[in-house]
Amino acid sequence: MTPRPARKTAAALAALDRKIAGLIQRRATLVVAAPGAGKAARFVANAPGPLGPQALRDICNEIGSATAALAEPQTIAFMGPAGSFTHQAALKHFGSASTCRAADSIGEVFRLVAKGEADFGVVPVENSNEGMVSYTLDMFVDAGVTICAEVYLDIHQNLLSKTTLGKVRKVYSMPMVWGQCRTWLATHLPHAAQADVYSTARAAELAAREPRTAAIGSTLAADIFTLDILARAIEDFTRNITRFLVIGAHPAPRSARSKTSIMFSVKHHAGALYGALKPFRDAGINLTKIESRPSKLKAWEYYFFVDLLGHEADPVVARALGRLATHCNFVRVLGSYPNATPCSGRPT
Repeated sequence: MTPRPARKTAAALAALDRKIAGLIQRRATLVVAAPGAGKAARFVANAPGPLGPQALRDICNEIGSATAALAEPQTIAFMGPAGSFTHQAALKHFGSASTCRAADSIGEVFRLVAKGEADFGVVPVENSNEGMVSYTLDMFVDAGVTICAEVYLDIHQNLLSKTTLGKVRKVYSMPMVWGQCRTWLATHLPHAAQADVYSTARAAELAAREPRTAAIGSTLAADIFTLDILARAIEDFTRNITRFLVIGAHPAPRSARSKTSIMFSVKHHAGALYGALKPFRDAGINLTKIESRPSKLKAWEYYFFVDLLGHEADPVVARALGRLATHCNFVRVLGSYPNATPCSGRPT
């Protein structure tokens, strides 16, 4: 027999669920009636309570994605194939109701967005253990797109298969993954062959087809290819976070906490880089990242990529950018966008 307090709580939860469902339907009706409002309205996912902020944001993203898709379906290009970590980042930011389109490469994602064949694109730019994704930086040199958002994703490698651990004779994954999971593999699968493929999603696809094989990849890949998760978070270092950029054709709406990404090339004289960066120091602007890349136009000529805290329209940032330009051959603002919070790095 169910205790009376439990019955009362269950009834209260059922009533609350009906109210939540009604409010979601009301939101969907408003979005359909005024599609433009659906873009501007954002959930404020910071209500107090036992749910963590990220869990609350994920729920709100799903609601926002499902309601916005009714009025304004969006196509999101990502570096594929389906089930990749970039696909996972796209779903995290846009929600599962968005139409996701797999691209063969980072360059193809930029091309689809630049030509208007995708509304947004998602590309990896930085990993906490491996550093910057140089190819993504190189694409910004000529691409006519802007950075609209950033997404941080915990990267956890999982052993996926349709067989049991003791029957696995071959494991598929990307070359860099073997080093990340060296200790676990040596302990649990010391005699299994290791086969390289170009993505963890491709590894999962092969493991789904071939007997006595496994893949190392994401939980999303396990869902897509109907694989069992034999072991979770098998990487040697669990603090493994990748930062992704969302690119689009138009600037992001201004937010309370902004980050701005720029690229520039300095003039060739002693102290040029110091002079270029000094305006930010003088203005008290925090530079969170600086990277250099060869220009590929002339030997020993470089582009510099900088992330700074603040919006390009903030007076203090605008003045610093103006002073920066006096020291440079060129300056380009790649985008001002909401400053996201890195995730925990812990398995969930």
